[in-house]
Amino acid sequence: MRGAGSQARERRQAYLLVAPAVLVLAVVALYPVLAAVWLSLHRFILVFGERRFTGLENYVYLMGDARFWSALGNTAYFTAVAVTVELLLAVPLALLLNRAFPGRGLLRASVLVPWAIPTVVSARLWAWMFNPDYGLINRMLGGAEINWLGAPGYALHAAILVDVWKTTPFVALLVLAGLQGIAEDLYKAARVDGASGWRQFRSITLPLLKPALLLAVLFRSLDAFRVFDAIYVLTEGGPANTTETLSIYAYKTLMRSGDFGYGSALSVATFLCVVLLAVVWLRWLGREEGRR
Repeated sequence: MRGAGSQARERRQAYLLVAPAVLVLAVVALYPVLAAVWLSLHRFILVFGERRFTGLENYVYLMGDARFWSALGNTAYFTAVAVTVELLLAVPLALLLNRAFPGRGLLRASVLVPWAIPTVVSARLWAWMFNPDYGLINRMLGGAEINWLGAPGYALHAAILVDVWKTTPFVALLVLAGLQGIAEDLYKAARVDGASGWRQFRSITLPLLKPALLLAVLFRSLDAFRVFDAIYVLTEGGPANTTETLSIYAYKTLMRSGDFGYGSALSVATFLCVVLLAVVWLRWLGREEGRR
């Protein structure tokens, strides 16, 4: 057996090897978070050159800020609807891509095109398509005059449609990876027992696919909750703040109003919401893994 001294040397060597990576993470990830938390404890308006420590005053104001709660509601609605629709579309798409047929490789590659296009580019393309005067969407609806991005009832759902179009391929890719991990022998045995296609899906595919589905929901929920670029390109948070998410509200407060104190408080609140969402999903994933 190795002595305690040898184990201690190996442990110190391991710490030395990971130290550079930990240092980079601390500089790149931890420092901005701590800086934002520190700024959120100040009244710091860049235009007036005013900066003074106010403690939790920004957070007290945030709790009574109707615009913050509206942005939080928009963000939660966007996340819930977009992720749900993406999952419902991704499962049958992944089932199709998992089948063997001529041209499957070409179809898999073409399906990923929307996800590969930069978000700003795809959002600008959809903004042209949603244009009420010359947009393709209204032309396809027989010359309808719907202001997709200018009407409060349509704008947020138009943004959800753009997000679904762009990120459904990513969810389908995760689901496809889960499908390819299911042994074909299980389906052969089920067919021998006379199980229908629906019964095979319900009794074999869906239970064994649950970890991949939960992982896809985790990734997409965290990403959708931080949505900024697509909605900002489409509507900039309008009309009447009906598409304003937490990230857009924080950006406007920081960069347009120059209120770095309250803008940082909004950023910290967004960060805490994302962390809370991640903790809930990870615990659920851990519980499901424990049941398996």
